[in-house]
Amino acid sequence: MALQKIQNEHARISILRALDALNYTSNDSIIKDACEQFGNGMSTDQVRTNLGWLEEQSLVTIERKGGYMIATLTSRGQDVANGRAFVDGIKRPSA
Repeated sequence: MALQKIQNEHARISILRALDALNYTSNDSIIKDACEQFGNGMSTDQVRTNLGWLEEQSLVTIERKGGYMIATLTSRGQDVANGRAFVDGIKRPSA
């Protein structure tokens, strides 16, 4: 159970950082590829599950189009991605 918690925390910060780097909005497929570049490979299901969790925390907004999830980083999500705010369940970004 503890390992899954660590993986989720890393996945969530990777998604937020990917969106920050991608001008704040992107689809789940591009987010998945960007997270792989950060060394955090995930399945499409894992990306979508974590995007849903991030939406529940008001860190992203989600729009569904043509089978894709289009995620947009909120200002609060950007603060978390850049280490200016902290949310339980998300790894704090490294300095």
